[in-house]
Amino acid sequence: MLPKTFLEALCEKHSKPNTFPANSVVRELFTDIMLAMFPEQTQRHFGCVDELQEAFDQIELRLTRMLRSMQQHLQDDPRKIASNYIQQLPEIYRILLTDVQAIMAGDPAAQSEYEVIRAYPGFYAVIFYRLANALLKFDVPIVPRILTEYAHSKTGIDIHPGADIDEYFTIDHGTGIVIGETTTIGKNVKIYQGVTLGALSVSKSMASMKRHPTIEDGVVIYAGATILGGETVVGANSIIGGNVWLTRSVPENTKIYHQEQVKILQ
Repeated sequence: MLPKTFLEALCEKHSKPNTFPANSVVRELFTDIMLAMFPEQTQRHFGCVDELQEAFDQIELRLTRMLRSMQQHLQDDPRKIASNYIQQLPEIYRILLTDVQAIMAGDPAAQSEYEVIRAYPGFYAVIFYRLANALLKFDVPIVPRILTEYAHSKTGIDIHPGADIDEYFTIDHGTGIVIGETTTIGKNVKIYQGVTLGALSVSKSMASMKRHPTIEDGVVIYAGATILGGETVVGANSIIGGNVWLTRSVPENTKIYHQEQVKILQ
């Protein structure tokens, strides 16, 4: 038998009802939002405008119900938040299409937009990031993080919903990428696998500060590079080579490479 003190501690800790929706509810709802915008993921197709409008009306009702279940944590009326969020979907979709175009333009292996939407983990992670980021702007807690962590579990790509990422964003391969909460990324940025955009310190006293780097327009960051610090700015059109460790700003059009020294001992 388990110790009674342990069971009593659990009962005391969890005696109050959970005021946040289950992770499964969050995943299902926002997966349906993704599938309504990109039915290529399941080969589902909507027959007409009326059918698609009905689908989004149902999504808005489900989102309202979900937000009502956590109403005490919200700054505004759940129905208003849900309605305003749904109105953001056309702009989210427009930006996501620019991400598809950027992947097509920058990846020689990409044969079609359909392939990118259907099979690219980087694009999958970005879909959930953009949906989560839009929800976070309505001061909805927890749920945005659930969304990006779900995408993280599926793709190995960890994007905090608070990051600010502009359009035409490309993640190539993607496994092991970490993009921190206060990261700012400009237009036409391309990031390869294993890149970390992180903080120099994890002190809780810095929670309200900009802790993560700024990546300006047109930057390419190759595999394994680590860029740290809220004051670190990578200037526009720079190239950061693989395995570079960077904690200071670099001007526009800079090329930084890691030069490895290999010694063979006999």
